[in-house]
Amino acid sequence: MTTVEPIRKIEDIRKVEKILEKQSKRNLLFFTIGTNCGLRISDILRLNVGDVRGKTHIQIIEKKTGKFKKFPINSKLKPMFEEYTKGKRSDEPLFITIFGNRLERVAAYYIVRDACKAAGLEEKVGTHTLRKTFGYHHYKKNKDVAILQKIFNHSAPQITLRYIGIDQDQIDQSYENFVL
Repeated sequence: MTTVEPIRKIEDIRKVEKILEKQSKRNLLFFTIGTNCGLRISDILRLNVGDVRGKTHIQIIEKKTGKFKKFPINSKLKPMFEEYTKGKRSDEPLFITIFGNRLERVAAYYIVRDACKAAGLEEKVGTHTLRKTFGYHHYKKNKDVAILQKIFNHSAPQITLRYIGIDQDQIDQSYENFVL
């Protein structure tokens, strides 16, 4: 399995969002949830309309860990949820295909990969890129590895820093600043 990277530049995130917005509200919303909440793709795709409509927080049991997770819905996602869920049943999957089935991770992968490619990104990307992008920018903004470690349920800060690509950034920077 190939290790994917976060999208490090905000302008690249915006390019991908514009591409996805042209495709569909669904594709833009699932990308935005991933980059703004840091959920694994398996948890994003399990969401139902009732999990987000009219809510202040998203509450889930993580598929991978079985642990309870609760976090607030931010100001970018609230209006997106409101508009996207209009006229939908609460028990309906949040993300469905044109055939009415729940969107699956392979389809989600192609949506992310193709949008990133169309935006000219050279990073190795996949659905996990969304979670890593959240972590990378959360760390850059807050500089708090402890809270990010807790959000991701990692056992050590070093794991979190390596996971979001900060270790590699620091190694690259040390090489760039080292000339004999």
